[in-house]
Formats: sequence, C-alpha cells, structure tokens
Amino acid sequence: MKKLIMILTFLGFTGCAHDNVMELEGRVAMKGSSPHTYVSIKDTKTQTSYKIQNQAKFDLMKKQNQTIKVKAVLIKEAIGPGFPAVIEVVEVQ
Repeated sequence: MKKLIMILTFLGFTGCAHDNVMELEGRVAMKGSSPHTYVSIKDTKTQTSYKIQNQAKFDLMKKQNQTIKVKAVLIKEAIGPGFPAVIEVVEVQ
C-alpha cells in the first residue's frame, strides 16, 4: 500500500511538470510604478502580457524594447487586470 501511494505521487508530479512549458515571442518592457516595478513580455500572437520572475538570470533588463523569443514555464495564472500571469524563463533564443 505504501509503495502504491509513492508511485502515484511520483506519477502526479512528473505528469504536471511538462504541461506549462510555452514558447513566447514578444517585446520586453518594464511595467508598474516605483517601488512595484517588474519586467514583462507581451506575446505578439496572443497580445497577453506575462510578468517575468527571473529576469536577472538572463539579464533581460538590458533587452527592454527589444523583441525576443523565450521558452518559459507558467508559474501562476493571471488573476485579472493589473495582475498578469507569472512565468519563469528557461531559455532565451
């Protein structure tokens, strides 16, 4: 019984790990007002803005107003206006 629970838990984690990977192409911009600013990317296909959680890892602050392609993992869904979906960038192309 204990092994069955462990196997089902493992399958649950591995099944959810690959569902939220997406490819985005869009313009990088700084949004918000001080002290609540954040870096975002606006997808050119869907016109949806995403808040980038790990912008320092890929130095995306220097790529403001440039169109880039990224692979990202969805961390948190959008709540509504002013609260965009949060992504973590995996790769910049």
